[in-house]
Amino acid sequence: MNRRFLKACSLLTASLLMILTATGCGSQASSSANGASAASGSAATTGSADDTVYTCIVAHSMAEDSARHQSFLYFEEELEKRTGGRIQVEVNGNGVMGGDDELMDMCKMNTIQVTSGSGFEKANKKYSLYQMPFLFSTVDEFDTVLKSDFEKKIQEGAKANGYYIPATGVQGGFRQITNNLRPINTPDDIAGMKIRVPGLTPVVKTMEALGVNTQQIPYNDTYLALQTGVVDGQENPTANIVEKKFYEVQKYLSMVNYIICPECFFTNLSWYESLPADLQEIYDEVAAEAIEMRTEDWLASDDANIQLLSEQCEMNEISAENLELFREKCMPVWQSFIDEGYFTQEDLDEVLSILGR
Repeated sequence: MNRRFLKACSLLTASLLMILTATGCGSQASSSANGASAASGSAATTGSADDTVYTCIVAHSMAEDSARHQSFLYFEEELEKRTGGRIQVEVNGNGVMGGDDELMDMCKMNTIQVTSGSGFEKANKKYSLYQMPFLFSTVDEFDTVLKSDFEKKIQEGAKANGYYIPATGVQGGFRQITNNLRPINTPDDIAGMKIRVPGLTPVVKTMEALGVNTQQIPYNDTYLALQTGVVDGQENPTANIVEKKFYEVQKYLSMVNYIICPECFFTNLSWYESLPADLQEIYDEVAAEAIEMRTEDWLASDDANIQLLSEQCEMNEISAENLELFREKCMPVWQSFIDEGYFTQEDLDEVLSILGR
Protein backbone atom coordinates (compact mmCIF):
# COMPACT_ATOMS: atom_id res chain seq x y z
CA MET A 1 0.00 0.00 0.00
CA ASN A 2 1.72 3.22 -1.09
CA ARG A 3 2.33 6.26 1.07
CA ARG A 4 0.05 8.60 -0.89
CA PHE A 5 -2.88 6.20 -0.47
CA LEU A 6 -2.29 5.99 3.28
CA LYS A 7 -2.17 9.78 3.45
CA ALA A 8 -5.47 10.07 1.56
CA CYS A 9 -7.05 7.60 3.99
CA SER A 10 -5.77 9.63 6.94
CA LEU A 11 -7.18 12.89 5.57
CA LEU A 12 -10.49 11.19 4.77
CA THR A 13 -10.71 9.90 8.34
CA ALA A 14 -10.11 13.42 9.64
CA SER A 15 -12.86 14.75 7.40
CA LEU A 16 -15.33 12.07 8.58
CA LEU A 17 -14.56 12.91 12.19
CA MET A 18 -15.31 16.55 11.40
CA ILE A 19 -18.70 15.59 9.96
CA LEU A 20 -19.55 13.40 12.96
CA THR A 21 -18.56 16.18 15.33
CA ALA A 22 -20.73 18.65 13.38
CA THR A 23 -23.81 16.45 14.01
CA GLY A 24 -23.22 16.60 17.79
CA CYS A 25 -23.82 19.42 20.28
CA GLY A 26 -23.71 23.09 19.30
CA SER A 27 -20.28 23.87 20.74
CA GLN A 28 -18.73 20.99 18.80
CA ALA A 29 -20.44 22.07 15.61
CA SER A 30 -18.93 25.52 16.05
CA SER A 31 -15.49 23.97 16.51
CA SER A 32 -15.96 21.91 13.35
CA ALA A 33 -17.10 24.94 11.40
CA ASN A 34 -13.89 26.68 12.35
CA GLY A 35 -11.94 23.63 11.23
CA ALA A 36 -13.81 23.43 7.93
CA SER A 37 -13.16 27.11 7.32
CA ALA A 38 -9.50 26.55 8.02
CA ALA A 39 -9.50 23.55 5.66
CA SER A 40 -9.43 25.99 2.79
CA GLY A 41 -6.64 27.49 4.76
CA SER A 42 -6.04 24.56 5.75
CA ALA A 43 -6.63 22.84 9.11
CA ALA A 44 -9.03 20.01 9.90
CA THR A 45 -10.08 19.90 13.57
CA THR A 46 -10.35 16.40 15.01
CA GLY A 47 -10.82 17.24 18.69
CA SER A 48 -8.55 19.13 21.06
CA ALA A 49 -6.06 21.70 19.75
CA ASP A 50 -3.24 19.14 20.02
CA ASP A 51 -5.11 16.83 17.63
CA THR A 52 -5.54 19.41 14.89
CA VAL A 53 -4.26 18.26 11.49
CA TYR A 54 -3.04 21.10 9.27
CA THR A 55 -3.02 20.63 5.51
CA CYS A 56 -0.24 22.36 3.56
CA ILE A 57 -0.80 22.47 -0.21
CA VAL A 58 2.39 23.17 -2.17
CA ALA A 59 2.34 24.11 -5.86
CA HIS A 60 5.00 25.22 -8.35
CA SER A 61 5.63 25.33 -12.10
CA MET A 62 8.74 23.19 -12.53
CA ALA A 63 9.06 19.53 -13.59
CA GLU A 64 9.00 16.66 -11.13
CA ASP A 65 12.67 15.84 -11.75
CA SER A 66 13.76 19.42 -10.94
CA ALA A 67 15.70 20.35 -7.82
CA ARG A 68 12.72 22.45 -6.71
CA HIS A 69 10.27 19.56 -6.85
CA GLN A 70 12.65 17.07 -5.25
CA SER A 71 13.29 19.44 -2.34
CA PHE A 72 9.55 19.91 -1.88
CA LEU A 73 9.19 16.12 -1.66
CA TYR A 74 11.89 16.17 1.02
CA PHE A 75 9.92 18.94 2.78
CA GLU A 76 6.76 16.82 2.60
CA GLU A 77 8.38 13.70 4.03
CA GLU A 78 10.37 15.42 6.77
CA LEU A 79 7.63 17.80 7.90
CA GLU A 80 5.07 15.02 8.22
CA LYS A 81 7.56 12.82 10.08
CA ARG A 82 8.81 15.46 12.51
CA THR A 83 5.31 16.74 13.31
CA GLY A 84 3.97 13.23 13.82
CA GLY A 85 1.49 13.79 11.01
CA ARG A 86 0.06 16.98 12.50
CA ILE A 87 0.94 18.74 9.23
CA GLN A 88 0.01 16.90 6.05
CA VAL A 89 1.67 18.11 2.84
CA GLU A 90 0.47 17.80 -0.76
CA VAL A 91 3.00 18.69 -3.48
CA ASN A 92 1.88 19.70 -6.99
CA GLY A 93 4.50 20.33 -9.69
CA ASN A 94 4.55 20.84 -13.46
CA GLY A 95 2.39 23.96 -13.27
CA VAL A 96 -0.76 21.83 -12.86
CA MET A 97 -2.27 24.47 -10.57
CA GLY A 98 -1.04 27.47 -12.56
CA GLY A 99 1.97 29.57 -13.48
CA ASP A 100 4.20 31.46 -11.05
CA ASP A 101 2.08 34.63 -10.89
CA GLU A 102 -1.16 32.69 -10.41
CA LEU A 103 0.42 30.57 -7.70
CA MET A 104 1.63 33.64 -5.83
CA ASP A 105 -1.94 34.99 -5.87
CA MET A 106 -3.28 31.62 -4.72
CA CYS A 107 -0.74 31.56 -1.92
CA LYS A 108 -1.75 35.03 -0.77
CA MET A 109 -5.42 33.98 -0.84
CA ASN A 110 -4.59 30.81 1.13
CA THR A 111 -5.89 28.57 -1.66
CA ILE A 112 -2.46 27.00 -1.48
CA GLN A 113 -0.09 27.49 1.41
CA VAL A 114 3.36 27.30 -0.20
CA THR A 115 5.00 28.09 -3.53
CA SER A 116 8.36 29.04 -5.05
CA GLY A 117 9.00 30.74 -8.36
CA SER A 118 9.51 34.09 -10.00
CA GLY A 119 6.85 36.13 -8.16
CA PHE A 120 9.31 37.94 -5.89
CA GLU A 121 7.85 41.40 -6.47
CA LYS A 122 4.44 40.31 -5.17
CA ALA A 123 6.08 39.46 -1.86
CA ASN A 124 8.38 42.47 -1.64
CA LYS A 125 9.40 44.82 -4.45
CA LYS A 126 12.83 45.18 -2.87
CA TYR A 127 13.66 41.68 -4.18
CA SER A 128 14.17 43.39 -7.53
CA LEU A 129 17.40 44.88 -6.18
CA TYR A 130 19.06 41.45 -6.24
CA GLN A 131 18.24 41.19 -9.92
CA MET A 132 19.92 44.35 -11.10
CA PRO A 133 21.97 43.42 -14.17
CA PHE A 134 25.62 42.60 -13.43
CA LEU A 135 25.27 43.46 -9.72
CA PHE A 136 26.87 40.17 -8.67
CA SER A 137 30.05 38.74 -10.14
CA THR A 138 29.89 35.37 -8.38
CA VAL A 139 27.36 33.12 -6.68
CA ASP A 140 29.32 33.53 -3.43
CA GLU A 141 28.73 37.28 -3.51
CA PHE A 142 25.00 36.71 -3.84
CA ASP A 143 25.03 34.11 -1.06
CA THR A 144 26.76 36.60 1.25
CA VAL A 145 23.91 39.09 0.79
CA LEU A 146 21.26 36.38 1.24
CA LYS A 147 22.78 35.55 4.64
CA SER A 148 22.86 39.19 5.74
CA ASP A 149 20.50 41.30 7.83
CA PHE A 150 19.42 43.01 4.60
CA GLU A 151 17.70 39.80 3.44
CA LYS A 152 16.04 39.43 6.85
CA LYS A 153 14.56 42.93 6.39
CA ILE A 154 13.18 41.98 2.98
CA GLN A 155 11.64 38.81 4.42
CA GLU A 156 10.05 40.85 7.22
CA GLY A 157 8.68 43.34 4.68
CA ALA A 158 6.94 40.56 2.78
CA LYS A 159 4.56 40.07 5.72
CA ALA A 160 2.78 43.32 4.81
CA ASN A 161 1.76 41.61 1.55
CA GLY A 162 0.56 38.42 3.22
CA TYR A 163 3.66 36.25 2.77
CA TYR A 164 5.93 34.56 5.29
CA ILE A 165 9.42 33.62 4.02
CA PRO A 166 11.32 31.29 6.36
CA ALA A 167 14.25 30.77 3.98
CA THR A 168 15.81 32.12 0.78
CA GLY A 169 18.42 30.50 -1.46
CA VAL A 170 19.90 30.80 -4.95
CA GLN A 171 17.62 30.03 -7.88
CA GLY A 172 19.53 27.91 -10.36
CA GLY A 173 22.61 30.10 -10.87
CA PHE A 174 23.26 32.95 -13.30
CA ARG A 175 20.89 33.50 -16.21
CA GLN A 176 22.23 32.84 -19.73
CA ILE A 177 20.84 33.54 -23.21
CA THR A 178 20.10 31.11 -26.07
CA ASN A 179 18.91 31.93 -29.59
CA ASN A 180 18.71 30.68 -33.17
CA LEU A 181 20.16 33.68 -35.03
CA ARG A 182 23.79 34.25 -34.02
CA PRO A 183 26.27 34.18 -31.14
CA ILE A 184 25.87 37.08 -28.72
CA ASN A 185 29.22 38.73 -28.00
CA THR A 186 28.22 42.40 -27.81
CA PRO A 187 25.00 44.32 -27.10
CA ASP A 188 24.64 44.92 -30.85
CA ASP A 189 24.33 41.16 -31.41
CA ILE A 190 21.17 40.84 -29.33
CA ALA A 191 19.50 44.10 -30.41
CA GLY A 192 16.29 43.45 -32.32
CA MET A 193 15.99 39.78 -31.34
CA LYS A 194 12.64 38.40 -30.17
CA ILE A 195 13.45 36.93 -26.76
CA ARG A 196 11.06 35.12 -24.45
CA VAL A 197 11.23 36.62 -20.95
CA PRO A 198 9.47 35.69 -17.69
CA GLY A 199 7.30 38.12 -15.78
CA LEU A 200 10.34 39.50 -13.95
CA THR A 201 10.51 43.27 -14.27
CA PRO A 202 14.35 43.40 -13.94
CA VAL A 203 14.76 40.87 -16.76
CA VAL A 204 12.26 42.72 -18.97
CA LYS A 205 13.85 46.12 -18.35
CA THR A 206 17.36 44.75 -18.90
CA MET A 207 16.41 43.16 -22.20
CA GLU A 208 14.65 46.33 -23.32
CA ALA A 209 17.78 48.33 -22.44
CA LEU A 210 19.68 46.01 -24.79
CA GLY A 211 17.20 46.69 -27.61
CA VAL A 212 15.44 43.32 -27.40
CA ASN A 213 11.87 42.75 -28.58
CA THR A 214 10.64 41.07 -25.38
CA GLN A 215 7.90 38.44 -25.44
CA GLN A 216 6.31 37.24 -22.19
CA ILE A 217 5.40 33.59 -22.68
CA PRO A 218 4.59 31.05 -19.90
CA TYR A 219 7.57 28.92 -18.93
CA ASN A 220 5.86 25.67 -19.92
CA ASP A 221 4.99 27.08 -23.39
CA THR A 222 8.50 28.31 -24.16
CA TYR A 223 9.77 25.16 -25.93
CA LEU A 224 6.98 25.32 -28.52
CA ALA A 225 7.51 29.06 -29.03
CA LEU A 226 11.20 28.41 -29.76
CA GLN A 227 10.46 25.43 -31.97
CA THR A 228 7.93 27.28 -34.11
CA GLY A 229 9.93 30.51 -34.35
CA VAL A 230 7.46 32.63 -32.40
CA VAL A 231 10.58 33.87 -30.61
CA ASP A 232 14.26 33.75 -31.57
CA GLY A 233 15.54 32.87 -28.14
CA GLN A 234 15.11 32.82 -24.37
CA GLU A 235 17.07 33.43 -21.18
CA ASN A 236 17.30 31.17 -18.11
CA PRO A 237 19.76 29.52 -15.74
CA THR A 238 21.44 26.46 -17.24
CA ALA A 239 19.39 24.17 -14.96
CA ASN A 240 16.16 25.42 -16.56
CA ILE A 241 17.59 25.22 -20.09
CA VAL A 242 18.51 21.59 -19.52
CA GLU A 243 15.31 20.71 -17.65
CA LYS A 244 13.12 21.94 -20.51
CA LYS A 245 15.54 20.73 -23.21
CA PHE A 246 15.57 24.14 -24.88
CA TYR A 247 18.90 23.13 -26.43
CA GLU A 248 16.96 20.85 -28.78
CA VAL A 249 15.46 23.89 -30.52
CA GLN A 250 18.27 26.45 -30.04
CA LYS A 251 21.58 26.85 -31.90
CA TYR A 252 23.56 29.31 -29.77
CA LEU A 253 24.24 29.66 -26.05
CA SER A 254 25.91 32.84 -24.75
CA MET A 255 27.26 32.80 -21.19
CA VAL A 256 26.39 36.34 -20.18
CA ASN A 257 25.98 35.85 -16.38
CA TYR A 258 23.86 38.98 -16.29
CA ILE A 259 21.30 38.30 -13.54
CA ILE A 260 20.89 35.85 -10.68
CA CYS A 261 17.62 35.35 -8.79
CA PRO A 262 16.65 34.38 -5.24
CA GLU A 263 14.68 31.22 -4.48
CA CYS A 264 12.14 31.99 -1.77
CA PHE A 265 10.00 29.63 0.29
CA PHE A 266 6.78 31.66 0.01
CA THR A 267 4.23 30.73 2.68
CA ASN A 268 0.79 32.14 3.41
CA LEU A 269 1.29 34.29 6.50
CA SER A 270 -2.12 33.72 8.13
CA TRP A 271 -1.83 29.95 7.71
CA TYR A 272 1.65 29.95 9.23
CA GLU A 273 0.49 32.08 12.16
CA SER A 274 -2.36 29.61 12.79
CA LEU A 275 0.20 26.90 13.60
CA PRO A 276 1.09 26.26 17.24
CA ALA A 277 4.56 27.49 18.24
CA ASP A 278 6.08 24.00 18.25
CA LEU A 279 4.89 23.35 14.67
CA GLN A 280 6.15 26.76 13.53
CA GLU A 281 9.61 25.87 14.83
CA ILE A 282 9.63 22.55 12.97
CA TYR A 283 8.22 24.17 9.83
CA ASP A 284 10.99 26.80 9.77
CA GLU A 285 13.66 24.16 10.29
CA VAL A 286 12.47 21.88 7.49
CA ALA A 287 11.82 24.77 5.06
CA ALA A 288 15.39 26.00 5.58
CA GLU A 289 16.74 22.51 4.94
CA ALA A 290 14.66 22.19 1.76
CA ILE A 291 15.95 25.51 0.41
CA GLU A 292 19.54 24.58 1.24
CA MET A 293 19.10 21.21 -0.50
CA ARG A 294 17.57 22.90 -3.54
CA THR A 295 20.33 25.49 -3.84
CA GLU A 296 23.09 22.89 -3.45
CA ASP A 297 21.52 20.58 -6.05
CA TRP A 298 21.11 23.39 -8.57
CA LEU A 299 24.62 24.74 -8.16
CA ALA A 300 26.20 21.27 -8.11
CA SER A 301 24.59 20.52 -11.47
CA ASP A 302 25.84 23.70 -13.15
CA ASP A 303 29.13 22.26 -14.47
CA ALA A 304 27.40 19.18 -15.86
CA ASN A 305 24.71 21.36 -17.44
CA ILE A 306 27.30 23.59 -19.10
CA GLN A 307 29.11 20.53 -20.43
CA LEU A 308 25.89 19.12 -21.89
CA LEU A 309 24.89 22.45 -23.41
CA SER A 310 28.33 22.96 -24.96
CA GLU A 311 27.84 19.66 -26.77
CA GLN A 312 24.37 20.60 -28.01
CA CYS A 313 24.81 24.29 -28.84
CA GLU A 314 27.51 26.60 -30.12
CA MET A 315 28.58 28.18 -26.84
CA ASN A 316 30.52 31.40 -26.29
CA GLU A 317 31.67 33.38 -23.26
CA ILE A 318 31.76 37.17 -23.16
CA SER A 319 35.18 38.87 -23.06
CA ALA A 320 35.94 41.28 -20.22
CA GLU A 321 36.00 44.15 -22.70
CA ASN A 322 32.61 43.30 -24.18
CA LEU A 323 31.15 42.66 -20.73
CA GLU A 324 31.81 46.32 -19.95
CA LEU A 325 29.73 47.26 -23.01
CA PHE A 326 26.82 45.24 -21.61
CA ARG A 327 27.21 46.88 -18.19
CA GLU A 328 27.21 50.37 -19.68
CA LYS A 329 24.02 49.65 -21.62
CA CYS A 330 22.30 48.28 -18.52
CA MET A 331 23.34 50.76 -15.83
CA PRO A 332 20.31 53.03 -16.43
CA VAL A 333 18.14 50.08 -15.35
CA TRP A 334 19.44 50.44 -11.78
CA GLN A 335 18.41 54.09 -11.57
CA SER A 336 15.01 53.41 -13.11
CA PHE A 337 14.14 51.02 -10.27
CA ILE A 338 15.16 53.62 -7.69
CA ASP A 339 13.11 56.29 -9.49
CA GLU A 340 10.06 54.00 -9.61
CA GLY A 341 10.27 53.16 -5.90
CA TYR A 342 11.22 49.49 -6.04
CA PHE A 343 14.11 50.15 -3.68
CA THR A 344 16.07 53.16 -2.46
CA GLN A 345 19.60 54.40 -3.04
CA GLU A 346 20.20 53.60 0.63
CA ASP A 347 19.13 49.97 -0.01
CA LEU A 348 21.53 49.73 -2.93
CA ASP A 349 24.35 51.31 -0.92
CA GLU A 350 23.78 48.79 1.88
CA VAL A 351 24.09 45.84 -0.51
CA LEU A 352 27.18 47.33 -2.16
CA SER A 353 28.67 47.83 1.31
CA ILE A 354 28.07 44.15 2.13
CA LEU A 355 29.95 43.34 -1.08
CA GLY A 356 32.81 45.64 -0.05
CA ARG A 357 32.30 48.14 -2.83
